[in-house]
Amino acid sequence: MTRRLYYTDARRTEFTATVVGRADDGRRIYLDETAFYPTSGGQPFDTGTLDGARVVDVVDEEDRIAHVLDRPLPADTHQVRGTVDWARRWDHMQQHTGQHLLSAVFEDLLGHRTVSVHFGAESSTLDLDAAGVSAQALARVEARANELVSQAIPVAVTFEDAATAAGLRKATGRTGEIRIVTIAGVDRSACGGTHVATTAEIGAVLLRRTEKVKQGTRVEFVCGGRAIERARADLSALSRVAQALSSSLDEAPASLEARLAHAQQVEGAARKLERELDAYRARERYDAAAPDTRGVRRVIERRPAGTLDDLRGLAHAVCALPGAAFIGVIEESGAIIVGTSEDSALEAGPVLKRALALVQGKGGGSPRMAQGSAPAAEVDHVIAAVLQEWDAPRSA
Repeated sequence: MTRRLYYTDARRTEFTATVVGRADDGRRIYLDETAFYPTSGGQPFDTGTLDGARVVDVVDEEDRIAHVLDRPLPADTHQVRGTVDWARRWDHMQQHTGQHLLSAVFEDLLGHRTVSVHFGAESSTLDLDAAGVSAQALARVEARANELVSQAIPVAVTFEDAATAAGLRKATGRTGEIRIVTIAGVDRSACGGTHVATTAEIGAVLLRRTEKVKQGTRVEFVCGGRAIERARADLSALSRVAQALSSSLDEAPASLEARLAHAQQVEGAARKLERELDAYRARERYDAAAPDTRGVRRVIERRPAGTLDDLRGLAHAVCALPGAAFIGVIEESGAIIVGTSEDSALEAGPVLKRALALVQGKGGGSPRMAQGSAPAAEVDHVIAAVLQEWDAPRSA
């Protein structure tokens, strides 16, 4: 059984221990005691070194802890010196204790219980049993959490019998002795993670955003050093936006909203003009096309480059005219769009699909409008196949 030094001293980063087992040719080491925290309870594992070898993973195997190294230790190694990466440990301590604090505040202020927690490399999240959390409620929770941080409330670790432990925020299914982390007067939770000594050490608490997940709400948060880094990054991003808008930071949101509203007006006007231009082009090409034996005017539009989006408006405008059929191609990419008017008695989707199949192309659509793609060198064959099927005699 591995003695877990972090249980009683989260600040301990150096230790000497005896090797009691090994696996994977010496890359997986078991010790009689360790300060390395394994991935558990949502908290990521510690990193650091064992006799100079980098610890790349720490695995909780119930009674013992496995230290996975980047290189094997010599077979005759019996004693090792371990060093835990303090910056990573401290960050995890801030985030984990911050989560305890936030879970307690969410439940106390809003009645929302924490269902699950995830600690990520850049931010962490907690899932609440709430259909949603308003921006105003989120601000209340954040303000209360930071108020409790400023009070430097002691955070204590005790070991108690699960049968008699009282006041736990969440019931534990464990039996026997359990480890309890208590934020005096705020929270008591059964937990095996690493934590700071007072709420002041959590540092600033910043709630970033929420999103709907299943039947609950996920809240993203950062604490301490991460909160400062995130605030700095947010400020930098907002400063760049303000500079691009030639406005101050405070005026940037209103300036951006005004620019977006203007852009939407311009975009709407541009779309209207594009539709009018497509209608003009459609009529021009339609009038220039001679009716076939069935009285259908076929418009073929070839463009050297672009996308089907450039042809879609024209296709719809042509097919809105009586007795019309349209074939549009982008020669560079082999993209093709085919359309027919309702009264033309010609089909688009099924015909195009069969024509594309002849050249290993793909596509299809409705009887009135379809699109697809073929090898660029085969576009002419696809057009010919579509026209040939349209020319085929109809069965009685």
